[in-house]
Amino acid sequence: MWHEGKFDLNGAGYRWCAKVYDEPSEDYGIEGGRISKLEIRRDGETVCNYDRGWDIEPETEQDQQAFAIVLHMFN
Repeated sequence: MWHEGKFDLNGAGYRWCAKVYDEPSEDYGIEGGRISKLEIRRDGETVCNYDRGWDIEPETEQDQQAFAIVLHMFN
């Protein structure tokens, strides 16, 4: 269920951790998908946090791109 990883994007280091289910969830999943919990950190700072709802949405274009990369892995 839990997955984690890291990648570099435009010189910034991103680390992420996600709780992923086998089936999508319209109620709890991001965009109705399989990820119900997600945290993304850029160089140690939390830039995205979803826990069955948004706590911190990615704001910058680069952070949105990092979010899209993780979302694409599982949705």
